Amino acid sequence: MFPFPLRRLLPPAATFVSPIAQQRADPHIHKHTDGFYYYTATVPAYDRIVLRPATTLQGLSAAPETTIWTKHASGDMGGHIWAPEIHFIDGKWYVYFAAAPAEDPWAIRPYVLESGSADPLTGAWTEKGRISLPLNTFSPDATTFTHNGIRCLSWAQADPAVGDGTGIHIARMSNPWTISGRPSRMASPTHAWETKGHRVNEGPAFISQGDKVFMTFSASATDSNYCLGLLTADRTSDLLNPASWSKKPTPVFTSNAATSQYVQPVNSALDRADATYATA
Repeated sequence: MFPFPLRRLLPPAATFVSPIAQQRADPHIHKHTDGFYYYTATVPAYDRIVLRPATTLQGLSAAPETTIWTKHASGDMGGHIWAPEIHFIDGKWYVYFAAAPAEDPWAIRPYVLESGSADPLTGAWTEKGRISLPLNTFSPDATTFTHNGIRCLSWAQADPAVGDGTGIHIARMSNPWTISGRPSRMASPTHAWETKGHRVNEGPAFISQGDKVFMTFSASATDSNYCLGLLTADRTSDLLNPASWSKKPTPVFTSNAATSQYVQPVNSALDRADATYATA
């Protein structure tokens, strides 16, 4: 089962039934200027990208779901399709997702779709292709954000020079599908809670609050050991400098067998007028 729970990060102002969606993983929500929340997530078949709209967060539970893109029958983008995110950048819609070739479904790399339509549910989507990275290794969970007016991309990637497992990388972008300059590795799995089953830092998500920038990330194997970690940087700092980030020594979300609550930590952050929420 792929539950989609919703957790409040700031003081309560609303009540939600959680999980909101079943059989979905790696959720991402965009609150748009048209008043709708647009939700996408990994589906169990790993074969398509879906989108559902609602005017409330709770409404996403029963909202109709539209398939906006389907994997290729062969070749690139014909294998596993993971962790889509929907963003609205400079008047266009973009979906960032992880995909692999049909012949090697675990050779995951980041890809981008673009739509100039006002309605992302009915508009045509163009494949902008694979995001070119200096390392040609396993690289899921691409996300984009702006910091001090500069657009950046962050993703997880295995780097043989560092060792086994995946770490979190950040690079500046020249457009929504191209990085510029040399990426920096911001985080690697070093604590015991990040190395259970596998050495994993992945699924970065960014939240700006006050004078701080927070990066949440997922750690360890995708079972009951999977958990959510947190890095913090000053808002005025250079986010591409690893020294700008401080990692919390303990996870912020973990599974609890006593209450039968199991974390699905690949997450995203959603800012509302009343609070900031994490979807996971």
